Amino acid sequence: MFKNYFKIAFRNLVRNKVYSFINIGGLAVGMAVAMLIGLWIHDELSFNKYHTNYDKIGVALQHQTENGTVYTGNAMPFPIGPELKNKYGNNFKYLAMASWEGDHILSIGDKQLSKGGIYFDTDAPKMLSLKILKGTNEGLKTPNSILLAASTAKAFFGEADPINQTMKIDNKLNVKVTGVYEDLPFNATFRDLKFIAPWDLYVSSEEWIKRARDNNQWDNNSFQLYAQIADNTDFETVNKRILRSKFKNLAKEERRFDAKIFLQPMADWHLKSNWKNGVNTGGLIEYVWLFGIVGIFVLLLACINFMNLSTARSEKRAKEVGVRKAIGSVRGQLIAQFLSESLLVVAFSFIFSIIIVELALPFFNEVSDKKMTILWTDPLFWLLSLGFSLITGLVAGSYPALYLSSFQPVKVLKGTFKAGRFAAIPRKVLVIFQFTVSVALIIGTIIIYKQVQFSKNRPIGYNRDGLMMILMKTPDFYGKFDLLRNELKASGAIVELAESSSPLTEVWSNSGGFSWEGKDPNFDTDFANIRVTHEFGKTVGWKFKEGRDFSRDFSTDSLGLVINEAAVKFMGIKNPVGKTVTWGTGKNAQNFTIIGVIKDMLMQSPYKPVKQSFYFLSSHDVNWINLKLNPNKSTSESISKIEATFKKYIPSAPFDYKFADDEFANKFKTEERIGKLALFFAALAIFISCLGLFGLASFVAEQRTKEIGIRKVLGATVLNLWTLLSKDFLLLVLVSLITATPLAYYFMHNWLQKYEYRTDISWWIFAFAGLGALAITLLTVSFQAVKAALANPVKSLRTE
Repeated sequence: MFKNYFKIAFRNLVRNKVYSFINIGGLAVGMAVAMLIGLWIHDELSFNKYHTNYDKIGVALQHQTENGTVYTGNAMPFPIGPELKNKYGNNFKYLAMASWEGDHILSIGDKQLSKGGIYFDTDAPKMLSLKILKGTNEGLKTPNSILLAASTAKAFFGEADPINQTMKIDNKLNVKVTGVYEDLPFNATFRDLKFIAPWDLYVSSEEWIKRARDNNQWDNNSFQLYAQIADNTDFETVNKRILRSKFKNLAKEERRFDAKIFLQPMADWHLKSNWKNGVNTGGLIEYVWLFGIVGIFVLLLACINFMNLSTARSEKRAKEVGVRKAIGSVRGQLIAQFLSESLLVVAFSFIFSIIIVELALPFFNEVSDKKMTILWTDPLFWLLSLGFSLITGLVAGSYPALYLSSFQPVKVLKGTFKAGRFAAIPRKVLVIFQFTVSVALIIGTIIIYKQVQFSKNRPIGYNRDGLMMILMKTPDFYGKFDLLRNELKASGAIVELAESSSPLTEVWSNSGGFSWEGKDPNFDTDFANIRVTHEFGKTVGWKFKEGRDFSRDFSTDSLGLVINEAAVKFMGIKNPVGKTVTWGTGKNAQNFTIIGVIKDMLMQSPYKPVKQSFYFLSSHDVNWINLKLNPNKSTSESISKIEATFKKYIPSAPFDYKFADDEFANKFKTEERIGKLALFFAALAIFISCLGLFGLASFVAEQRTKEIGIRKVLGATVLNLWTLLSKDFLLLVLVSLITATPLAYYFMHNWLQKYEYRTDISWWIFAFAGLGALAITLLTVSFQAVKAALANPVKSLRTE
């Protein structure tokens, strides 16, 4: 019986090639989209699951209240590690203090490579369950040791054994290789960790860290802390116990910040990273839900095509149903037959969807910044795929099966059966649903793009063009400022060179403890603190509103201060130039004089207001070299000269550089990826909807062939006939626009609220999406409408 069902189903598919192509093609695309989104969601939800102790690992965060607002961050004071170990040790299996992950120079002899690394406590390899390929996971207990990722070991040693080989970190620390671990996967927080060095080595190598340790500095938040909680407890319990572990150790004047320490589970690092006023507001998890819903909707669109075309062709199948019922077929058998047709279509669609996914994955990975593959060897993948296909077949085929099997054989065989004036209503509702989803996706894509462009075009307060940045990774960079500046300017490669304590697109230091005339004693201060050399302003092209720049002509500028507009507003002072700002109290207090006010320089998030900032003159506490390339020289020529000069004076470091505009562009990556993914899915949703519309238009034109012939004989023009066949579809799309507009506005308005610096939702976005949808509909329908209108009426009428 079932063999017969599938044989008839296959013959029907072959006989109706256009409808079969539309059904199979539409479902294949819909299933491919659902599969791609499923792979993306799987990758997001499995982030960090490489680590065996995934559900027990946490990073220490702290809430601090400043002027009534709660700020959350992962910067910790040095004493927090010993404090938790000594007083709350039974709550933890491992505790590991850590530096910030960053680029360092590893070298052996003349070979130098820049690699991402971190200084970690000795238990870190066990806590992170690193897969040790050579050596031991106890390797960090050896003084002056280093663990290398497999790729780093291969880059330096090839196939030779790296264990016990010596190398240098940043050309100042001699270390011995004690272990090699497997590179972490792409969907892991520590994926760029190419080496790990001991925390104690880091502490002993930096005087400022020794001071933080020896002076028990609870107010210096410059480090990180990771922990694995004990097996017999949970994060909620541990967080209640350690909540006040910092607060009770602070000096009385520091307690006003109400510091609260807690652990954020590793499961939330990637997907729930956003905090606002002390409350977790989600993060990428919102996009996981969003694209999951989009995937379901896109698949529904493909199923709707199948339903629409199957029910639209009901009169052609009516006699078949009538004959079958007359010779004894029961309704259940007819339902089984039509469902078998649906399942056959889904089977073909599934095969094609796998091919589409395989072809689309390279592009999709590039857009989504992933390294996903089809899980060919995973039984769960195939189980879910087959179950998913079965459900899709049942969903897509259920309505046509129930509808077609309900025809009464007497009416059908007498020729009195008509689908009825209301038979098309379900099809119209489904078409409206299709275009509502498609138009809403188009509107959402446009608003995401507009938000990104709005932030990109925001005034940044300096000139990014031709600005190169080089991190001073080794001690060899220091003391070479004049040599580098003079030679590079003489070569014509650069216009100017300066040093700073932060890159141009980040702020690495924030400080409080400032006071000025008229300041409320209870008002908490927190300023971005940037150290610069004299030529910084000329190099970056910052713009003054009042006062002047740092100058070598004024020796008093060593205690001068350049502030930004945000600082003036934050401090609430008028005529700031010449005013005194005091940093610290008692014997350690220093007085600085404001010499200039610049327009706000956008150095942090382009979606947030610029932070109040102080720029100090210093040639010591600097980490970055900033170069302004000569605009009259080719970039490649200038870089070549700069590289030669750097290798001449700093041969121990590889020539690594970044451009400010590239680093600024990186700040938009998440939103741009989401926008590209939304555009990708919107385009496919429109394609599937148009495919269904094309099929329906084709069927309507075929159904009304004789009517069109008669109208042409009676004098109807091609325009008359085109209007007749197109107006119903245009009306459906108009209803879709009316439905989609408020829905899209509601969701996108809420999405924009998470950005403090955001665009508005303009009326033209909805107009553009609406006109676009109408134009696409006209193009889709017009082909069939014009084709029918141009047909020779003699051919369509001669059978009568």
